[in-house]
Amino acid sequence: MIEPEEIIRIAAKGDGVTASGRFAWGSAPGDLLLPDGTIEPGPHHVAPACRHFGRCGGCQLQQLDEASLTEFVEARVAYASSGKELGAELVTRPHLSPPGSRRRASLRAESSAGRIVIGYSEAKSHRLVELSECPVLLPEFVAILAPLRKLLIRLGQGKGQGKGKHTHAKLAADIELAMTEQGLDLGIKGLSIEGLAATELLLAFAKEHGLARLVLDQGYGPEAVWEPTPVTILLSGVSVPFPAGAFLQATVDGEAALVSAVREWLAGSAAVADLFAGLGTFAFALAGADTKVLAVEAARDAHLACKSAAGRAQLPIHAMHRDLFRNPLMPDELDRFAAVVLDPPRAGARDQVERLAQSTVGKIAYISCNPSSWARDGQTLIEGGYRLAELRPVGQFRWSTHVELASLFVR
Repeated sequence: MIEPEEIIRIAAKGDGVTASGRFAWGSAPGDLLLPDGTIEPGPHHVAPACRHFGRCGGCQLQQLDEASLTEFVEARVAYASSGKELGAELVTRPHLSPPGSRRRASLRAESSAGRIVIGYSEAKSHRLVELSECPVLLPEFVAILAPLRKLLIRLGQGKGQGKGKHTHAKLAADIELAMTEQGLDLGIKGLSIEGLAATELLLAFAKEHGLARLVLDQGYGPEAVWEPTPVTILLSGVSVPFPAGAFLQATVDGEAALVSAVREWLAGSAAVADLFAGLGTFAFALAGADTKVLAVEAARDAHLACKSAAGRAQLPIHAMHRDLFRNPLMPDELDRFAAVVLDPPRAGARDQVERLAQSTVGKIAYISCNPSSWARDGQTLIEGGYRLAELRPVGQFRWSTHVELASLFVR
């Protein structure tokens, strides 16, 4: 007979695990997993903050209290380090972003039987959950969803006329939301409009809701149909042009935690290379009277935004357009720098890290949104003669199994 078992930890995908290896979704440490598979809540189990939890695939951990959520983020990062025997000398307590602070989001809009649904996919499904609330996103994001549904219906995306009877016009669009200095930036990809009346509806919507920008991609690339003033994002006190769909750290406080770590670790470095620099999140934080920065980025729009902002701010940042996956900086190029900042995509930066391991760079601040690829790259640096001096977990994606980290490797 199966006995009740205590949930002792939360696994990487969010399931609770018992000492015998049984799994239970939606559980918290200290819960009891009963023989019939149900959960008896323990001291760390709390009521979910959102009515959609359990259906919506955006969150997996709303049942955890603050202490166990913090422990999960720390354990995910620490396990990645220990699994590759990186020997982290210091693992700090995690930084967790608060509810209602996510400043960028990607949603889906689809039509079904004359209705428009905007939301995230259900867990393990392509069906959408129509969001009526979301305690993760900025309130401004949630507030725009209902008016946006009405706009899409008025644009004829819900249903159409055909041969005297109603026919259903299928909508399948991607919705991008970002908060900028000028306000809400809204992008819609997959929406096709024709005629003056449709354009006027879009412009009236943008004006009524005070959008900073409204961007449409009808299959030919993004095109701004409303942008009263150039849209910018503030990075370390510098207003940087924000290209439509450009990468942005998920929360302001999460970005500040990552920037603070890099500033602290690389203070006093005369020359720093910021690899996969994006818009210059770390370049603008580091550049100053005592530090020159080379900001290397493959995406042309982000590269040009960083370059123009650095020029206007008269900061010692040299922006270089270069694809580091196809053409990584070589050891002799890297040897010119006292320190390097590395913030690659989720897949990591295997080729570039191999060159770094062959260089004489003294400090490497490696920022990652994927502990697994980071651990793989970290192992290469350790084998190349570096040590992992510090590791800082960052939970920007609250209630999600997705975690980030900042790490310092020292030669």
